[in-house]
Amino acid sequence: MKRLRAAGAAVALTTATLVALPAAVPAPAVAAVTPVAAAAEARPVAATDWSTAVVDSTMARYTPTTIGGWSYPVGLYLYGQYLTYRRTHDARYLAYIKSYVDRFVKSDGSIDQSFNSLDSMQAGRLLVILHHETGQDRYRKAAQKIRDRLNTYPRTGDGGFWHADNSSRAHQLWADGVYMVNPFLVEYGKEFGDSAYTDDEAARQLAVYGGHLQVASGLLKHAYDESKTASWADPATGLAPEHWCRAVGWYAMAIVNVLDAIPANQPRRPQLLTIFGRLAAALEKYQDPATGRWFQVIDKGGRADNWTETSCSSMFTYALSRGAQQHYLDPHYAAVARRGYQGVLAELSVGTDGRTNLAGISIGTNVGDYAYYVGRTRAVNDFHGLGAFLIMNEQLRGDSVS
Repeated sequence: MKRLRAAGAAVALTTATLVALPAAVPAPAVAAVTPVAAAAEARPVAATDWSTAVVDSTMARYTPTTIGGWSYPVGLYLYGQYLTYRRTHDARYLAYIKSYVDRFVKSDGSIDQSFNSLDSMQAGRLLVILHHETGQDRYRKAAQKIRDRLNTYPRTGDGGFWHADNSSRAHQLWADGVYMVNPFLVEYGKEFGDSAYTDDEAARQLAVYGGHLQVASGLLKHAYDESKTASWADPATGLAPEHWCRAVGWYAMAIVNVLDAIPANQPRRPQLLTIFGRLAAALEKYQDPATGRWFQVIDKGGRADNWTETSCSSMFTYALSRGAQQHYLDPHYAAVARRGYQGVLAELSVGTDGRTNLAGISIGTNVGDYAYYVGRTRAVNDFHGLGAFLIMNEQLRGDSVS
């Protein structure tokens, strides 16, 4: 199988004009595909760099202008692209990220975002990255707008950031939200000398969210409503009814990122390790033995209409592998992660156009019931899945097998 090539010349590191675009654009139709597992019979999977293949394919499909607006799915994907850049030093990858961000950040550091939701903050990681890579102060100024917004951002009574500052999300904690802001926080603190605040805040948020969302099984519910008035909220507990896999995946990745960043003596570290340990045990229990992946509704894999979902499977695989590597978890979780990795690779294929296609990805999802989650569209090349895949692959790529 030939390694994919990016189309076109490298994108120049120049400032682009600020433009307003929709938050996302649909992926183009995909070509006929050759499954990775079948192709591996001719050439080992380990011979292909799947991170560069996915990045090159995505860059061929979208320019930095057409990839979409300022949004967390695009931010997640481009963070994964940055990890690939860090390893390969392919200047095109960083130039592409910079061209995307420069659509939104003006030369004086202003950015036309209100940051009234946690979702809107996730792509802020790219601001920290670009400051680190270029030293340009405008990225610090733009990132500081997110940091300053948190000073007045609404919280629950015990200090958890609301999912969004609006009436439909008031008093609500969604597991998704911890990934939207806390990795940014610890990276901001390290880059700009603010770790005394950011490390404590990030650990606090994960502890508060985990305290509400984690139940006896070790899994996390999708969301919690302090007011207990949301249509989905249990009137006694305020909890959402189901364990939606990607929401739990966001939390799993975030807790690893924060544990990696905070000092060993951080007071909340033992609590975070306990939450992570209980979650990891539940994930091992509910991993699909047939595929190695995890189900859209994690604990109901026995139902005929449930299905294994690629983005969360990538997230869990990453978190369990990194957790075992960093000794946050027992070493045997590395084997659980390897099963997950092979399961995700089975969802990757190469079309007749030579570009990769990643299947089985749930589109963006609100809080709902079982029927809502299993009825979500299963997309190909959705950015939720591509970003999670790259994060996972950069962690586990050495574990590929033929």
